[in-house]
Amino acid sequence: MNILVIEDEEALSEFIVLELQYEGYEVLAAFDGRKGLELAVADDWDVILLDLMLPNLNGMEVCRRLKKEKDIPIIMITAKDSVMDRVQGLDNGADDYITKPFAIEELLARIRVIVRREEKNLASSSRLTFKDLALDVETRLLTKGDQIIELTTTEYELLYMFMKNIDRVLTREVLLENIWGYEAEAETNVVDVYVRHLRIKLDASDKDSYIQTLRGAGYVMRK
Repeated sequence: MNILVIEDEEALSEFIVLELQYEGYEVLAAFDGRKGLELAVADDWDVILLDLMLPNLNGMEVCRRLKKEKDIPIIMITAKDSVMDRVQGLDNGADDYITKPFAIEELLARIRVIVRREEKNLASSSRLTFKDLALDVETRLLTKGDQIIELTTTEYELLYMFMKNIDRVLTREVLLENIWGYEAEAETNVVDVYVRHLRIKLDASDKDSYIQTLRGAGYVMRK
């Protein structure tokens, strides 16, 4: 599980990072708002701990911009304790709010609550959609408008990866490892073969392909 800590008080940041690492989390820290936003957008995070008062870009603005890009759980950390600060943080997209000073046990508990909630939401989300495609995760049934499209197991797994990662470029190596379970440069052409199979089933024409090729990078489904 990956956690990003955006906190300009380096002593506090180091303390949080060490405690989270001790609990088994993968943690990265940023000490100003602009760098924190850059890291938040550039990678996938399970939770972001975000200080309100930050240099270069304040926490409210980081939260607002980030929520436009990604739906990542955010816990705001601040020394301010007024009702208005809490309301403003939540209105800007924060999922929870904790004030300094706090016990690390409370922070850990809040992280666990958010993680459990996200896992529950993920488990209940059994239908993925993209344009006129709808993929039922429980039945593995794919429909395109009113048309049912039959998929092999591997085609389903590949399409599932794309539809779970809309707008994210997936390299052949990532697809190979996640679907076939191994990494071998000589075998990455198998990904191209199955992408072609999917395109034959999904696309009306090459020009309107659901799965786009980014030369030298990989594949992506883009809104």
